[in-house]
Amino acid sequence: MSHPHPELSAPSALPPGALRVIPLGGLGEIGRNMTVFEHEGRLLIVDCGVLFPEDKHPGVDLILPDFEPIRDRLSDIEALVLTHGHEDHIGAVPYLLRERPDIPLVGSQLTLALLDGKLREHRLKDVQKNVVRERQRVQFGPFDLEFVAVNHSIPDALAVAIRTAAGTVLHTGDFKMDQLPLDGRLTDLRAFARLGEEGIDLFMVDSTNAEMPGFTISERDITPVIDRIFARAERRIIVACFASHVHRVQQVMDAAVEHGRKVAYVGRSMVRNMGVASDLGFLRVPPNTVVDVREVDKFEPNEVVLISTGSQGEPLSALSRIAARDHPQIRIEPGDTVVLASSLIPGNENAVFRVINGLARWGADVVHKGNALVHTSGHASAGELLYAYNIVKPRNVLPVHGEIRHMRANADLAVSTGVRRDRVVVAEDGIVVDLIDGVVRVAGKVECGYVYVDGSTVGDITETSLKDRRILGEEGFISVIVVVDSVNGKVVGGPEIKARGFAEDDSVFDPARVLIEEALGRAGREGTDDTYQLQQLIRRTIGKWVSDTHRRRPMIIPVVVEV
Repeated sequence: MSHPHPELSAPSALPPGALRVIPLGGLGEIGRNMTVFEHEGRLLIVDCGVLFPEDKHPGVDLILPDFEPIRDRLSDIEALVLTHGHEDHIGAVPYLLRERPDIPLVGSQLTLALLDGKLREHRLKDVQKNVVRERQRVQFGPFDLEFVAVNHSIPDALAVAIRTAAGTVLHTGDFKMDQLPLDGRLTDLRAFARLGEEGIDLFMVDSTNAEMPGFTISERDITPVIDRIFARAERRIIVACFASHVHRVQQVMDAAVEHGRKVAYVGRSMVRNMGVASDLGFLRVPPNTVVDVREVDKFEPNEVVLISTGSQGEPLSALSRIAARDHPQIRIEPGDTVVLASSLIPGNENAVFRVINGLARWGADVVHKGNALVHTSGHASAGELLYAYNIVKPRNVLPVHGEIRHMRANADLAVSTGVRRDRVVVAEDGIVVDLIDGVVRVAGKVECGYVYVDGSTVGDITETSLKDRRILGEEGFISVIVVVDSVNGKVVGGPEIKARGFAEDDSVFDPARVLIEEALGRAGREGTDDTYQLQQLIRRTIGKWVSDTHRRRPMIIPVVVEV
């Protein structure tokens, strides 16, 4: 079992006839999925998603994969394959197309339809889209692709088998083995078995639930719970879920019809995605069921159910605005029922609980996965992964889509089914893996960091910038302005000290002013008159005083003006 090492250098040239796998996202994290395959001088990309920011990323809207390792080879890309329509798999596609707009996109009907809105927002026109279905085979350069139906928490998801002269790779995408899926579309285990009989040289397997024993709960098990919630609710019901979770919306829609309620979508992405799903037949909407959110006040509270975005506590989402009493149409009243039909994404806990507390404060009855079975995962648990390994019988394994602990657990499952330990690679983003003569090995690493989207800027925000933002938010800001005589170096004005997020009264800095004046006086007597050196002297002096006196480390901006 291989592990990433910091001492790895850049990989050497790929030997003729070999296959190279370069993960640029999704390994060591849940999100930002993107994998590059190289063979015979050509590239194939599978997925291109985003990662959503955490509290440690103040001001950041999205986090993208780093395209730098392939930026000088964009012309070598044969196609971009999208396994399904979740943001962590398609969200970064427009940013890659900005750099080469004619990359062919390959995906299922729903996946590419959900992408259309993003392409319009980025003003990308005439994009080459190739709609594929399960059991279909297509050729792009040296890559022979076959698509396999898989069950997930969004319809129309696909795994992809990549046949090359170096061997065959089976990439599961995100999947589970729900035996009673709401749409009747099973993970095609017969195709997995057939491919296994042909020989899978590298199995790239979803790791998200590898630590969870047994089997993932079926979506059908959620239906009676939702029905009970509807039966006991006396006022409005608000259900928050992912804007792409068509199955969950269908369950809520069916329950609303059964209990005589109208349905309104809340949130721009929910309205757009459910419109697409309905138009394509993936969402069954009974006549006279859906109403505009602006019309809900025309109905009694017990005649309405709202389906909203914001299940992860996103600050600008519909549910967060409802909890903060900042939504233009929806206002929580005592007795309303709010259902958070989703799992917590790691890092979002504080934001979600903040929303739950906000809703409870206004009298809502909040139902979530912690107190009711209102959600199930879209990912295979350990029992399902064992089935997959035993059916496919791969020669080599590369766990994907998960944090390190998930991928290690997945790797152990592979070994337990008979895969040789030295044929299982646990890698992180940037670790290059080669398949040569049917054997995988770590070949080196490429530098690939986070690329931050902040408003209209992409990639301009650095880790240093984020550190400065965190300091500003947590420790405060102090500016010190001093005017010195350019001839004799004496202080003729100041020091004037201003602070934000540190102290209510600037008079607390009176002792620091004395220390700064004394330090500048000594510097003048010693002949120090360089402005930069004086600024650093001020920074050190007040920084030590603040640390010793207040145990704080604010951002300090010293300004020395010569007259």
